[in-house]
Amino acid sequence: MEKLLPIKFVTSRGRLLLLCVLAAVLPVATAAAQTAEPVMVVITHPTTSEEGIPRASLRAIFGMLLQQWPGRKPVKVFVLRDDASEHATFSKSVLQVFPHQLRMAWDRQVFSGQGQYPEQVSSPQEMLSRVASTPGAIGYVKASEVDQNVRVLKIR
Repeated sequence: MEKLLPIKFVTSRGRLLLLCVLAAVLPVATAAAQTAEPVMVVITHPTTSEEGIPRASLRAIFGMLLQQWPGRKPVKVFVLRDDASEHATFSKSVLQVFPHQLRMAWDRQVFSGQGQYPEQVSSPQEMLSRVASTPGAIGYVKASEVDQNVRVLKIR
């Protein structure tokens, strides 16, 4: 009986080709990992007594349907512009709704005469400043931008 020799599937050319493919894919994979959406957090005025909030209540607050904190203190909602990337990230990752759905909810409240728009700020720095200086305020920023003048609200 004749003995068969094992066939080498990966030749030196094959190894070289594999290394070239990996070298080409690695920068793309690294770039994709670096462009991942930032972690967004909900911030409140430092005197807000709440430590955490259910996601449904958070949606109601940012949808302008819930206008008071549990202690009957008024909520003042701050948001970034609709076209701000942080607004889209916050809407999708934290509230789990699309930004256009928030806009439709606000429009419905205003046009029916039952509510008003949230106050719009132009930058994360203005968001931090306005939330820190407005009792009952709530807003959002990237986790990396939080400073000592606001509180981070946990989402339950």
